[in-house]
Amino acid sequence: MLKKRSLEVLHAMSGGETVDACRNNPDLDLILMDIRMPGMNGYEATRQIRMFNKDVIIIAQTAFGLHGNRQKSIEAGCNEYLSKPIDKDELLRLMQKHFN
Repeated sequence: MLKKRSLEVLHAMSGGETVDACRNNPDLDLILMDIRMPGMNGYEATRQIRMFNKDVIIIAQTAFGLHGNRQKSIEAGCNEYLSKPIDKDELLRLMQKHFN
């Protein structure tokens, strides 16, 4: 779905890889941040990204939609939060909200 709407889609397997990808690609527009990743979790990866990139849109996503996860995601620096399975229409709505 994203490949139809983007010039390029990058994929990272861990929080550290996500931070590096953002640092090495400062023109990124959107990060779909998984909260549970090996090594560094999505909250910490988001906090690190926000140290050097305040503008990229970060949408947290998690399969474990526990009470408080939305608030923790926003506090870490995410712009939005989605629980899995990702609803395609909801993701598109959030993308339109931030990118018109």
